[in-house]
Amino acid sequence: MPSPPPSRSHPVLRHAARAGGAVALTGAAGLAWAAGVEVRWFALRRVTVPLLPPGHEPLRVLHLSDLHLTPGQHRKQEWLRGLARLEPDLVVSTGDHLAHRKAVEPVLASLGDLLDLPGVFVLGSNDYFEPKPRNPARYLLPDDGRRNVRSRTLPFGALRSGFEGRGWVDLSNRLASLSVRGTRLAFAGVDDPHLGYDDLAAVAGAADPSADVRMGVTHAPYLRVLDRFAADGYEVVLAGHTHGGQLCLPVKGALVTNCDLDTGRVKGLHRHPARSAPGDAGSSWLHVSAGLGTSPYAPVRFCCRPEATLLTLTAPTAGTGTVPVS
Repeated sequence: MPSPPPSRSHPVLRHAARAGGAVALTGAAGLAWAAGVEVRWFALRRVTVPLLPPGHEPLRVLHLSDLHLTPGQHRKQEWLRGLARLEPDLVVSTGDHLAHRKAVEPVLASLGDLLDLPGVFVLGSNDYFEPKPRNPARYLLPDDGRRNVRSRTLPFGALRSGFEGRGWVDLSNRLASLSVRGTRLAFAGVDDPHLGYDDLAAVAGAADPSADVRMGVTHAPYLRVLDRFAADGYEVVLAGHTHGGQLCLPVKGALVTNCDLDTGRVKGLHRHPARSAPGDAGSSWLHVSAGLGTSPYAPVRFCCRPEATLLTLTAPTAGTGTVPVS
């Protein structure tokens, strides 16, 4: 005769119920933190990159990425306006500015006085196509190759015109140069590689040897783009797109990058190729911004604060490395 099932007062069942309740409470607390606090807990990172020629004064570069702005995100807009107080020498924006059809004017207003400074930009996939609902679990899975190209297009032309009308330079599949405080910078940029819009042939070739700094700019840090820029002699590449992993684990960090970059370089300053050192032929610095926003349909971040970065370019000295990010 089979034994009767244990009653709810059985010690094992009481322990299981308590454990299940603790897990549920922990999960709920984590979700509340990710959606209610961390996603709006904006951080300014600071890092030094030793790549200017000897004798050049330091150059301060503000790297913005992945604003994913909507008209109602007033706290983010206010924080962005405050960045003008940093008085950077150059602004580099690596795409995904929009998350709403009516976001162009809020983006331009939020950047405000920054648009009066020298600046360059590229666009990302979310500047082109309206966001749509997405299963948040996909942020924990490798890229499956699907792209949001069937949504309505966003007013990216108006965004581009707004930037260019204030003097910023569009680097979508283009070469350009700027002189900033006595330092001449040569740029190569590509349109969004995540959508396959990058035209590497249009910018291929040795970087301008007469420039003081050679910089590559891309929205998504796909290896084909990073490899090309490094091989062509661009000493530093700036990118975004990854959201720093967006939903990360303590200690372990990011689970995915939403491209073919390894998770160890999902955000921050690193070398490319990964094991190269300064001075190695065909290598560069790589800075990936974790960005300031998320899709409006997945407004959560965990162990990955939204960020902008102030990069200080300096002349290298004996033993110079990078200043820890703050």
